[in-house]
Amino acid sequence: MRFLNTPSHDLTYDDVFMVPSRSEIASRMDVDLASHDGTGTSIPIVVANMTAISGRRMAETIARRGGIAVIPQDIPIQVVSDVIKWVKSRHIFFDTPVTLSPTETVADAIDLLNKRAHGALIVVEDGKPVGIVTEADCDRVDRFTQLQQIMSKDLVTLPDSIEPRAAFDFLNTERRRLAPVVDKSGKLVGILTKTGALRATLYQPALDANSKLRIACAVGINGDVAAKAKALIDAGADVLVVDTAHGHQVKMIEALKLIRALSPKIPLVAGNVVTAAGTKDLIEAGADIIKVGVGPGAMCTTRMQTGVGRPQFSAVLECAAEAKKHGKHVWADGGVRHPRDVALALAAGASQVMIGSWFAGTLESPSDLNRDSNGRLYKESFGMASARAVAARTSNDGAFDRARKALFEEGISSSRMYIDPERPGVEDLLDQIIAGVRSSFTYAGATNIPDFHEKCVVGIQSASGYAEGRPLHQSW
Repeated sequence: MRFLNTPSHDLTYDDVFMVPSRSEIASRMDVDLASHDGTGTSIPIVVANMTAISGRRMAETIARRGGIAVIPQDIPIQVVSDVIKWVKSRHIFFDTPVTLSPTETVADAIDLLNKRAHGALIVVEDGKPVGIVTEADCDRVDRFTQLQQIMSKDLVTLPDSIEPRAAFDFLNTERRRLAPVVDKSGKLVGILTKTGALRATLYQPALDANSKLRIACAVGINGDVAAKAKALIDAGADVLVVDTAHGHQVKMIEALKLIRALSPKIPLVAGNVVTAAGTKDLIEAGADIIKVGVGPGAMCTTRMQTGVGRPQFSAVLECAAEAKKHGKHVWADGGVRHPRDVALALAAGASQVMIGSWFAGTLESPSDLNRDSNGRLYKESFGMASARAVAARTSNDGAFDRARKALFEEGISSSRMYIDPERPGVEDLLDQIIAGVRSSFTYAGATNIPDFHEKCVVGIQSASGYAEGRPLHQSW
């Protein structure tokens, strides 16, 4: 990457723009977004390890589309082990159906329907689909009504051997938005939408050596770090993320050395840092990938509370340059609010871009779905240094220690992330992000991520320059 004009101060994503260059790329689909950092992803998207955002549904969905999710460190090891096992048992093409029996009620269905973006519940008897229930079926119906009384019995099913294009054509011909997928015996295997069939031709799932979906897990730097790391590796984690807010410290370096002594055969990520010195120290301690970012996240109040941090574009640029000297990589963690920001992070040298709050307002995030006074759906998000996160992290401490630690939370305790009716699922956001990033590559004349970083020409702009690029949603 080179600058069009020389910066005199550190830069955020809003401060910069990309200049189009000569390109010989005929189509966005000629762009390869696969990672080169050993994580095995086919798109450069990582779901941040935040308890309000990254859970098993999110991990499954992201991995099926080529990214990877990081399960947070505060979750008990046995629960994380179960999540890993569950994600790796998911189908790499068909979505996981939400199921209930015919005698269960509308109240049960309402609680489950919004757990997945396909918006349907399969009624199952003896493992076989016998009906479909949607939100419209439950509208104005007594909550104690059994599903067998309201479900649609006009079933059309897909065989589990079907290919994406054939599935789309079949659903289109049958005028169906979705259908259950069954095996030769008629047992339910999954569910597929027309859009899901299309996406299967546009994305490649992130798969391990056994053709199972990939998943990453985080571990902190306190307690028996080596034992926790070994447990996660043994459970089948594909990437291990050693995570703390201030990554350039002795405890992090010691933790990395302990984990590296286990000779893990999976990538080891560590952070967070924002300087070349921090990047170098963590690499020398054993990290393969450095997580970059202090304070840019939407839920993070670190800069306002402490004055500590650094504008994210400059932080990624410096850390990526240092990591490259050692043959290593960086992840850009935080500050991403538009597809352009993802592209600019890659231009600065990141191999992956971590997304947190942007994905909090999706149906796949673990938080409960709420409705405000105007009827708009939202989910609550919170930072990992907030009161809620600190309470979860210190649940095994005594009352005195918990109360004392609670005095020092930094992150926002709760923020409403509204569900976009046009893009309610994380896959909808992925479509928007990846389309934008692919176009950015074509503007730069780049076919892959390293090529993009080398060819990008970036300029510095004023606040009015940034404002000029924003679309108007009404006339002036």
